[in-house]
Amino acid sequence: MTSPEFAGGPDPNPPTPAATVVCLRPGPAGPEVLLLRRRSKGAFGGMWVFPGGKVDPEDWGPGDDEVAAGRNAAVREAAEEAAIVVDPATVVTLSYWLPPPEAARRFSTWFYLAPVLGEDPIVLSQDEVGDHRWEPPAAMLAAHAAGEVQLAPPTWMTLHWLAGYRTIDDALAAAAGSEPERFLTRAVISDDGQLVSTVWEGDVAYDDLDLDPGRPGPRRRLEVRRGAWVALLDPVPEGS
Repeated sequence: MTSPEFAGGPDPNPPTPAATVVCLRPGPAGPEVLLLRRRSKGAFGGMWVFPGGKVDPEDWGPGDDEVAAGRNAAVREAAEEAAIVVDPATVVTLSYWLPPPEAARRFSTWFYLAPVLGEDPIVLSQDEVGDHRWEPPAAMLAAHAAGEVQLAPPTWMTLHWLAGYRTIDDALAAAAGSEPERFLTRAVISDDGQLVSTVWEGDVAYDDLDLDPGRPGPRRRLEVRRGAWVALLDPVPEGS
């Protein structure tokens, strides 16, 4: 399984391979996820994200493809950033994300799910992470809608997907039973340089980025409304 080229030909701005792990633990109201707030410096500064980072040379084992190397990186990053122990045998591939070519910093990222006990104390990598929280996915989405937290589109979409499952086992089974969803992102930018929407393949506007609300056709995008992400997805994912 390999990452695709950007629509229209070879990628003019090659991204850095990366991996992200969504750590899941049982909570009183259902699954909870671990989120880390990045420090203001560096990529995703100030945002709440899942543990993750670049795929390093040592993450590649003999015969590994990029999904296997990404899994190794995800396990390593969970330990380095939060002292979370992830059993590689329990890790399930969820999705693949590729930012648009015009993005200043690009990471070609595989997302993984991993169940954890959630009982060990979190020890943060102080140079990268400023805070952490365990939250039900729906609670984190509500905090974003209220303007309390910043979420990047991949984080928002992953939380949105997870909110449709009542148990960790259900989410893991759903991810394991389907091909990883791929998000080759195109961005709509306003005249003053603000991000208006992220659009993915399958959306009627993917080729021309015409967001006319009256235009017929399927939607597969996020739009910024009142400072928060709003999903336009067709068909609507299960549980939304």
